[in-house]
Order: sequence, then structure tokens, then C-alpha cells
Amino acid sequence: MSIVLDGTSLTIEKLVKIARNCESVVITDDSLERIKKCRQMLERKLKAREVMYGTNTGIGEFSEIVLSDDEVREFQRYLVYNHSAGIGEPMPIEYVRGAIASRINVHSKGFSACRPEITLTLVEMLNKGVIPVVCRKGSVGACGDLAPMSQIALLMLGEGEAFYGGERLPGKIAFEKAGIPIPGLEARDGLAIINGSNFVTAISALQLWDFKRFIKQAEIASAMSLEALLANMKPYDLRIHKLRGFDGAIRSSATIMKCLEGSSLLSGKVKTRVQDAYSMRSTPQVIGAARDAIEFAWKQVEIELNGVGDNPIFVVEDEITLTGANFQGSPISLPMDFAGAAITMVCVLSERRLNRLLNPALNQGLPAFLTKNPGFFSGLMLSQYTADTMIVEQRILSTPASIQSIPAAADQEDFVSMGMNTALKNEQILENAYGILGIEFLAAAQALDLRNLEYGKGVEIARKVIRKYIPFLEEDRPLYSDHNKIKELVKSGEILESVEQELGSLD
Repeated sequence: MSIVLDGTSLTIEKLVKIARNCESVVITDDSLERIKKCRQMLERKLKAREVMYGTNTGIGEFSEIVLSDDEVREFQRYLVYNHSAGIGEPMPIEYVRGAIASRINVHSKGFSACRPEITLTLVEMLNKGVIPVVCRKGSVGACGDLAPMSQIALLMLGEGEAFYGGERLPGKIAFEKAGIPIPGLEARDGLAIINGSNFVTAISALQLWDFKRFIKQAEIASAMSLEALLANMKPYDLRIHKLRGFDGAIRSSATIMKCLEGSSLLSGKVKTRVQDAYSMRSTPQVIGAARDAIEFAWKQVEIELNGVGDNPIFVVEDEITLTGANFQGSPISLPMDFAGAAITMVCVLSERRLNRLLNPALNQGLPAFLTKNPGFFSGLMLSQYTADTMIVEQRILSTPASIQSIPAAADQEDFVSMGMNTALKNEQILENAYGILGIEFLAAAQALDLRNLEYGKGVEIARKVIRKYIPFLEEDRPLYSDHNKIKELVKSGEILESVEQELGSLD
């Protein structure tokens, strides 16, 4: 069944299905009627020669220049041409699909004043798999994602490039092969496609989906390390976290305890320390804070997915054109900077538990670096080096982009969100995170194999999944293969899915 884009009900989960699973989309009859009425209002105002930004005026620093009737007809073409100014390799197809879906949803609210043909062409592009080639870099995340969105708009002119049927083709040929008519661009149409932060929003939505899954895997890895390190589990008593009141910490502690059900640690059979180090006993507070940061960003992104992100805004019921700045990406870039830093924080904590697993002074009687013959073998010593170098990169990338504004357009656009920089750095933060957490999983599985205890049900499931792909480190071997395998395993989500299949949702 197609996902309905009506301007009000687009969720992150639905966007993931459209972007990654290539689910088809449809707009409602009510949405189409709103789009038509808004367009009719624009045409009345054009006929009355009312001055409207970006429709019969220039844009940015040229917004005071009023265009002639002939120029109005041609202006949208040149607007799209001069804004198609990106650079770099193509965006992943899922990013572009997500941005198109996000823009359709904006149009469906009925405030954009483009012709219905424009919105319906975007719908056809998604449903028939004609996905524009869009450069990764070029957007400053204000006035919308102008450069990348313009490469989508080029296809409306029969220009640009697109991926279709596994090929990279000229836009006109892709449309012809897919049987999509080229609608052209008339007054307002081009700006109605490009004037929103739809790439920043769509990429952020996809990342938040992955962030949530990563956090749950971090909790599984924590449970494994806690078992291996013979942790005192009193800090995970839910009463502690309920007394403080942070929802993320309550949920994180509950998840870890769920993974440890059936463990010797909970039965009192294992002697534990009176009080463990912070990296062991404050895990719910740290991962819980990350959960809360991601929940906030999730809420902000879903507001944006269903908001009127455009300029100007055409309000039919009041017969008025409002010029503002609803294209500004800061409401997304700021919380997404926060969310990316939260992932880095969870990774720093993961590395500290890794250190305790490997260090013979801290690992509760496990062999040094988790090898049976320390000195002759080095075990997982160098795995920590690999995790550390990725963490340093994450720390660099966690510098907020949302405060890095550089004025543009002769200081007309003198504060920009840099939201695309946030999105692109979060992409690398997450990629590193899979590797860092994977190395903790690797060490925890090795440590558990060296113990002889009854492990929690969730912990044992996770250990068995790891052992499907990576054998116990009996003697030293090149570790890069193990590192890459475990990274891909974490990225795939198989550990999480296997644990949730047995224990139920870890949310």
C-alpha cells in the first residue's frame, strides 16, 4: 500500500520506508485541491501585478528588482541553472528519495503555489524510480538546500542527470524511458521546489532512525561488558533512575537489565566490588542522556517534515503572500549537532569499558588483552588503538556546524545554518560508531568466552551472533578482517534484531 503524503502525517518511520525500501507514495485529493487553489491565487496576483519575492522579483540581494512579464516566464529556468552549483560525488539515492518525499509533503499542505504538475511529477519520479543525480556538497542550509534541490528541479526542464534502471542517464532520457512528461517551469515553480531544507531534514531523519538502533546496540554491548567485568548491578536498580526522573536513563537501565535476565550477576552467585568505576556504573545516565538528545531531535525533525518550509508562503484563506525565513535549517541543524555529539559520547564510554576489558589491572582476573598467552601473544591490544583513532575523529566532527555561519549573497543571507555540514559529519560519526562499538562487542565476546558463568539471555544471544561470524581469538591473527566484519555486523543490526526477537522490543 502506498504511503500517503498529505502534509500532516509524515513520520520518520514512513520516510525511511520511502527512502530505503522504495515504497510508493500518493497525495490525497484534498492535497491536490489545496495545491490547485493556491496556484489560482498566485495567478490572480500575477495578473494584478502584485510584487512577490522570487516570482516576479529577483532573489537574495536582487530581491528589490522587479521582473517584466517576459522575464517572469524565463526567470525560473535561470534560477534553477544558477543554483545548481554543488560539487562532489552523488548523494546516496536514499537521501535524494527522502528529500523528494519531504518536498512533496510541503507542497501537499497547499502554501507553495506551484502548479500541480510539478508536485505530481515529483510523485511519479519516486514511484517510477527516476532519482536525480545530486552533488553531496554545496548547501549552507538556509534559503533551503538550494544547490542540491536545484539538481532535482533541473529534471523538470528535461535537463540534469538521473539514476534509472541501474543506469546514470541524462534527465531527459530518464524521463522518456520512465514515461514521465517533462512539465517545464513556469512562474514560481522552480523556487517552490528548491526553497526548503529538505535534504538536511531527510538525511537527519534517516540518521535518527539509525541512531536509535545504534543506542540499543550500545546497551546490549554494555550488558556484555558488565557481565565480563563482574559488575555490581545495584546502579541499574530502576528505583535509582526513577528517583532522578530522566526518561532516557530509566529506559537505558531497563534495557540493560532485560539483557541480563538469568545472569549469575543477578543471582548473587558472583562476588562483585562494592562500587565500580564510572564507565560501568554510570552507563544508564550516559546512554540515557543520548537517548533523550535523540528523542528531542526526532521530535524536531518530524515537526519539520510536516511544516511549511517555504518562502514566500501563499495563504489562500487570507489572500496574502507572506515573505519570511521558513527555509532556515537551524531548527534541524542545532538538535542534530546535539544528537551527533551524543553518539560520540556513547562511543567514548564504550572505549572506556573496552579499556577495562583489556587492562589486566582493571579486568577482574581476565588475562591481559584477553589472550591466553600474554607476552607471546598481544591479543586485542591493537584493537583499542583502532577504536581510539576513530574516537578522535568523532570528537573533531562533533564540533557544532550550526554555529559556523559564513555570510553569503552580499550579506543578504548573513546567517546560515550549515545544516548540510551537520548532516555530512553525522554520517561519518555514525560510520565510526559502528566500528568502535563493534570492537567493544568483539572484546566482550572474547572475555565472556574466557569466563565460565551463566550469562543473561540477551547477552548470550548477542555472543552467539558474533561467533557466527568471528571465531574466538585462540592465537594472534590479523585483526583488520575481524574489525571490518564486526563493524558490518553492527551496521546490519543483526545483533539487535536477534536479541529483540527473543526478548521483545528494547525500546
